[in-house]
Amino acid sequence: MKRTLLAGVLGSLLLCGPAAAVPGVDEPDTIHVKALRNPEIRKYKAILAGLDSFDRHHALAPKVPELRFRVAPRRGAGLPEALKVRIEGERDFVLPIALDAANRFTVPRSEAALDAEAELVLNQKRRLYQVMPEVRTPGLPENVRRLGDLRLECKVMFDIAKEEIPLLWVLTINSVLLTRDWCSFFAVKNDNATFSFKTGAPIVAAILSEGKRSKALETEDDEFRAGLGDADWGDEALVEFTFAGPAAAPAGATGTAAETTRTAP
Repeated sequence: MKRTLLAGVLGSLLLCGPAAAVPGVDEPDTIHVKALRNPEIRKYKAILAGLDSFDRHHALAPKVPELRFRVAPRRGAGLPEALKVRIEGERDFVLPIALDAANRFTVPRSEAALDAEAELVLNQKRRLYQVMPEVRTPGLPENVRRLGDLRLECKVMFDIAKEEIPLLWVLTINSVLLTRDWCSFFAVKNDNATFSFKTGAPIVAAILSEGKRSKALETEDDEFRAGLGDADWGDEALVEFTFAGPAAAPAGATGTAAETTRTAP
């Protein structure tokens, strides 16, 4: 019952995006939680929290030189045309941001932006697009993700979320989880405790492998679900997914939603 209560509180409070879901109960001892669905990244202060998180936990993905962000369409929206991104704040503060061909970008540290209480601004409707942190080890194919990268991405996401939601919610979640590390919510050896990641296009399969071991992961449309806390799988384990159609793989895949199935003790 206690684990069910904790899961319910987490799912109810982590309403970081317009599609966040209130948890629902399928069985008396089982609860499904969805959180961080399409999280908003607006505040420059929140972006700095993500940069700090990346630096603290960089050992999870040592070959990734820096934290990047990516603008991606929400479900049903097309790719943005003539996309522009900038950091904008009080007293006419403006910091242009350079985008690559895949709509990825980095954000510099700036005391001036922090003093101006700046925010990330798109020249697109927010309801159609989302900005996501991205951690990807160089050299891997677009349909392959490294488990350590995914673990670091989880930590960055939650630390960004803590700056975007009200402080009271953060303190409440810390108290019920008995930790400030929200990713530890998934640190159980349980195939049902998973974090869901977007692939950018529909997939038909996802396989986690390390050495001679492999196992199929649960998939749904353009998502795969990976257990982040199982110490039996190291950071060098790889997730390889197969796209549903012959179209070229999208430029990058990012984690977007936390989803768990927990069974109460």
